[in-house]
Amino acid sequence: MAQMTVEMSLDPVLARMRGLQGRLHPRDGVAAFNRVYLTVTRELRERIACGEFPEAHTATTLTVLFAERYLTAVETASDGRRVPACWRPLFQYRRHPGVRPLQHALAGINAHIGYDLPLAVVACCRALDCAPAALEADFDRVGDTLVALEEHIREDLMPGPDLLEVADPLTHLVGSWSLERARGAAWSAARLLWGLRRSPDLAEEFAESLDAGVGLVGRCLLTPTA
Repeated sequence: MAQMTVEMSLDPVLARMRGLQGRLHPRDGVAAFNRVYLTVTRELRERIACGEFPEAHTATTLTVLFAERYLTAVETASDGRRVPACWRPLFQYRRHPGVRPLQHALAGINAHIGYDLPLAVVACCRALDCAPAALEADFDRVGDTLVALEEHIREDLMPGPDLLEVADPLTHLVGSWSLERARGAAWSAARLLWGLRRSPDLAEEFAESLDAGVGLVGRCLLTPTA
């Protein structure tokens, strides 16, 4: 089977994100995360197209499978169905007046990195018939893009002058979460899930526990501060 081009694979994902952004109210917490994720996905597409990822097809497959988990969660919530525990806090607090856009963005990143990414790695391994070790270089490059953008996100969405930020509860709250640590935990979880692939009951139990734990962190990140 011929491999899909980067544009053919990523353009539909980007189109769905752009369509979602157009439908969401600007103050919707999901819109805050979607703006961030749309930026990240555009950046990844450009880097893949420029040859920064030696295995373009592998990087594209991982990126698409990763993004589709978030888009599926949004569609599931829109239909009134139950979303994974990691996503529930964002959808429950998406219109809370005391939760700030930065909190919504980080809660979405937490859910997507902490839970969706390990499952996307396993799905990519199955799709490409390879072990996680074969994806590690692309996983790291994707992670480096996310870490670079996280700093930009914090700068753009952190409210108030610098002198007030030190005393702002939001500063303490978001400072307690690290994308770098979340990325490392996601890779460990993916390797463990892959190791459990022949024990589906144990794999499901671990995934449910991971989902719940990530959801708890997300709920803490969405503590009203305003």
